[in-house]
Amino acid sequence: MKGPDKNVIGVDFGSDSVRAVIVRVATGEVLSIGVSFYAGWREGKYRHPEQAVFRQHPQDYLDSFTECVRDALGRLSEKERAKVAGIGIDTTGSTPAPVDKEGTPLALLEEFRENENAMFYLWKDHSAYREAEEITEAFSGGGRNYCRYMGTYSAEWYWAKILHGSRADKRVCEKAYAWVEHCDWMVGLLTGNTKPETMYHSACAAGYKALWNREWGGLPGAAVLKGIDPYLETVRNHYGTAPRPATVCAGAMSEKWRSLFGLPEGVMVSGSSFDAHAGAVGAGIDEKMLVCTIGTSAVDMLIMKTEQLKSVDIRELTRYGGMAEDAILPGYIGIETGQAAFGDLFAWLKGLLMWPLEQIRDVAGEDIYELVSRETEKRMLPLLEKKASELPDDTAFPVALDWFNGRRYPDADDFKRGVISGLSLGSGAPEIYRSLVFAAVGGLNRILCGFEKAGAEIERVRAVGGISKKSDYIMQMMADVTGKEIAVLDAEQTCALGAAVYAAMGSGCYENTREAVLHMAAKEEKRFSPNKEKEGYYKKWYGEYLKAAERMG
Repeated sequence: MKGPDKNVIGVDFGSDSVRAVIVRVATGEVLSIGVSFYAGWREGKYRHPEQAVFRQHPQDYLDSFTECVRDALGRLSEKERAKVAGIGIDTTGSTPAPVDKEGTPLALLEEFRENENAMFYLWKDHSAYREAEEITEAFSGGGRNYCRYMGTYSAEWYWAKILHGSRADKRVCEKAYAWVEHCDWMVGLLTGNTKPETMYHSACAAGYKALWNREWGGLPGAAVLKGIDPYLETVRNHYGTAPRPATVCAGAMSEKWRSLFGLPEGVMVSGSSFDAHAGAVGAGIDEKMLVCTIGTSAVDMLIMKTEQLKSVDIRELTRYGGMAEDAILPGYIGIETGQAAFGDLFAWLKGLLMWPLEQIRDVAGEDIYELVSRETEKRMLPLLEKKASELPDDTAFPVALDWFNGRRYPDADDFKRGVISGLSLGSGAPEIYRSLVFAAVGGLNRILCGFEKAGAEIERVRAVGGISKKSDYIMQMMADVTGKEIAVLDAEQTCALGAAVYAAMGSGCYENTREAVLHMAAKEEKRFSPNKEKEGYYKKWYGEYLKAAERMG
C-alpha cells in the first residue's frame, strides 16, 4: 500500500556541503533539491591534512543547512509545501563535538569561536590515532572484549576523538560537559531538545562508534573508560538515553524552525544516521545485498537477522567490518566496512598534477591563471580516465594500495599508508591513474572476499554515490575484478533519499520500513556485467595487489 499524499524532507550532510531533497512519500519522486557548500570548507579553514586534522565549524553546518532547506522549499508550490509531514537527517560520522550543559557546541561560544579543538571532528580526522591504539588495548585486553563486534578501534571513532581532544586542549576539556555526534545534535536542534541527558541518540552512531551494545548493557563499562582516562567516565555519565533507530519519531519540529522554513504545524523529526547507512536505505538494501556507497571514501553495508549470525565467523568478519543492532534498519544487524580513501585517491592525483599551475599564478597573472586552472581542473580526471581506458590490456601498470588515509580492512590500522610500486620511466599520468583505480577496486574486492570467507552471503551488489554515477570505467572494472554484476541506481542524492525514507517512517506515513523502501528507494539505472575475457588479466593484477599488501604488513 502506498503512503499518503504527503511530502518529506531528507537532509544529507557531507564533508564539503549539505543537500536537502523534498520527496513525494507515495512514489519516491524527488520534487526539489537544495545544495549549500560550507563557507569555512571552501576557504580551506579548519583542516590540516599533513597532521590528519579535519574539523568543521558548527556555524557552517547551521548556515548551510538553513540555506539548502529554504532553497529546496522555495522551489515548491504553497500546496506542496503544506504537504510536508516530516524531516530526516543523516551526517558524516563519527563527527562528535564538545558541548556545554545545554548541548551548545563550544565553538558557538565567543570564547571558543575559532578554536579548532572546540569544533566538530570530521569523520576523516585521524589525529587520534595514538589514542585509538590505547583504547583498542583497553577495550579488548580485559575480561570483556568491547571490540568483539567491531575489531580494532579506529581513530575515526567517538571515544578516540574525545580522548585526543580532551588531552590536546585542557580549556575545552574543562568546559565540555559532554560530546555529541553531529547527527544527534541536528535532531536535538530541530526538536528543541539538545540537553545531553535527554536528547535523541542514533542507534547507528552509538552502535558503530561509541560501541553501545545490549550484550554489555549499553556503553563500554565505566571502570574501563576511567582506567583509560577519568574524563571518559565523565562523558559516559552524561551520555543520557539509550539509542534508537533512525525510523522513530524523535519529536515535533519546533516552532522556531517551522517559522523559519514556513512549514505547517505537525511536521515530525525522525531519528538520524550516518550518511552511508542512509544511502543503503535509499538504495533499497535487503538481505544478501551489498550496498557500496562510493564517494571521497567508500562504505559497504550488509544487513542480517540476528539468527543468521550463527553461521558467520564473527572474528573473521570483524577483521573487515563492524556490526551494530538497528543501525541501518530496525530489526536487523547492520554490518559495515569501507575504505578510508576512494575518490580521494583521484583527488590527490589531480592536486599533484595541478601543483605547477598554482605556482605560476604570480607570473601568469590572475586572469590567465583562473582560465587555465579552471579548464584544466574540469577536464583532467575525465581525460585521464579516457586515456587509461585506451591502454592495451597487456600494459603493465604500477601497483598501488588504497591506504592513503589509513587502512580500515583487514584489521584496521590508522598508521598504514598508501604505496605506489613498480614505477618506471614509462609510467605516465594515465598509467598511475589506472593503478589508483585498480587500488580502489582491489580494496573493495578484498572486502567482499573477506565477507564471503567469513560466511556472509552476497548475491547482489548495488553501487551509489558520485563515482558510481560519473565513471563507467571504474564501475566496469569493479564488475570485472569482483566477478559480480554491479547495479548503479538512478538517484543523484541517495543518502538524502534514505533520510527521506526515515522521515516518512518517523512521521507515520508508512507502517513498516520494507513498505517505505519499496515505494521510495532508488531504482536501477545501469548494470555492469563481468567481462569474462578479462578475468585472467585482473586475477593476475589482483594477486600483485595482495602481494603488495602483504609486504606492507
